[in-house]
Amino acid sequence: MGERMNEMTISEIVRKAGVVGAGGAGFPTHVKLSAQAEIVIVNGAECEPLLKTDQQLAAHYSEQLIKGLTLAMEATGAKQGIIALKAKYKEAITALKPYLTEQVTIAIMPDIYPAGDEVITIWLTTGRRVPPGGIPLNIGVVVNNVQTLINVARAYDGEPVTTRTLTVTGAVKNPLTVTVPIGTSLREVLELASGGRSEDLVYINGGPMMGSVITDLNEPVTKTTGGLIALPKDHLLIQRKSRTLETILRIAKTVCEQCCFCTELCPRHMIGHELSPHLLIRAVNYKNLGKPSMLTSALTCSECGVCEAYACPVGISPLRVNQALKAELRAKGLKYQGDLGKVDPMSKHRLIPTSRLMDRLNLRSLYKEAPLSHESYEPEEVTLKLQQHIGAPAEPIVKVGDVVSHGQVVGEIPVGALGARIHASLSGTVIQVTPHTITIRKEGGRK
Repeated sequence: MGERMNEMTISEIVRKAGVVGAGGAGFPTHVKLSAQAEIVIVNGAECEPLLKTDQQLAAHYSEQLIKGLTLAMEATGAKQGIIALKAKYKEAITALKPYLTEQVTIAIMPDIYPAGDEVITIWLTTGRRVPPGGIPLNIGVVVNNVQTLINVARAYDGEPVTTRTLTVTGAVKNPLTVTVPIGTSLREVLELASGGRSEDLVYINGGPMMGSVITDLNEPVTKTTGGLIALPKDHLLIQRKSRTLETILRIAKTVCEQCCFCTELCPRHMIGHELSPHLLIRAVNYKNLGKPSMLTSALTCSECGVCEAYACPVGISPLRVNQALKAELRAKGLKYQGDLGKVDPMSKHRLIPTSRLMDRLNLRSLYKEAPLSHESYEPEEVTLKLQQHIGAPAEPIVKVGDVVSHGQVVGEIPVGALGARIHASLSGTVIQVTPHTITIRKEGGRK
């Protein structure tokens, strides 16, 4: 990476390697590791049904995971490291046990959704509660998922982030978990599972609960691509995710009976946040009727989808209504200001067992083992998005015709901005640079 490792802080090493949160949002990890914390938590819950990545990586790369956790603890000054896993991840637990100490422990979480929401992970493992509108650092905690910390360990060994491990599953012939160069097209990833494009199938990028329907399989894998799920086009998840906002709002105004199930099962509401989906539906139905803090509480929604996929008996989507309301509130520059209330005394009885969620989502028949493949795959070309993270897009520092090597920096963080570096995931020639992407073709690749 240029500078000698022993002359750099852990946070600087991680920044130079382009590590971001691999769990979904893609927050630049070097920023987290620049802070001071009491506890570092490894979020290995992987509560989205069908996905296998984190549990498999924890089992097969346990030494690197422990190294990444240790480095994160050293960087933040944390005295305690907690690896949050479910009891059913037996292979991962067995692999990690030899590395446990008084400072590094495993916390077994119930097999519920959304255990992987970092706010819920913290509550279940430490009893601490993140305030609404706050972040884990407000209560002395830093959370990173398994793949993120493995990338931290690799960064310390001089390896930038150039690959992504993800599960390919659902209605494919050979479900598996694969590691591919960042920028590989989703179409190629699908073909690795013998799941060529079918007119009868639709695909979800991410998990079945929080993932989005893919309209173009030529889209590239990014640092935050969680999974690729193939589903029949008439599957209830596809139908639900394909509804227009206009349809969602019409349904909400027509049939919402204010039963409160969405609020009673909302994970954030359970732990004392003001967020009350049924009141937000009422507010939207009656032209934002309600007190200001109740309306802006929509900004604290984690978008876990419990209200939409499990709670509502009449098919309303408080999730989609919240998303629209959040966009409106942010456009106006509004922020949530409210206090942390009491934990619902019934909270731990209202957490949703994953098995029940699988049945509710009609995924049981599609549940298959997706073994971790150790085979390497190299595409003919990759398309690297300049924004694979929270913050400003990376700025390209290469031009068409440049010959680049694997691991070379091709996108730099803008000066003074929150962001992450982008590295070449393939050795070859830059064939296109746009305001949003860099495309690299390997020597001898397709013309």
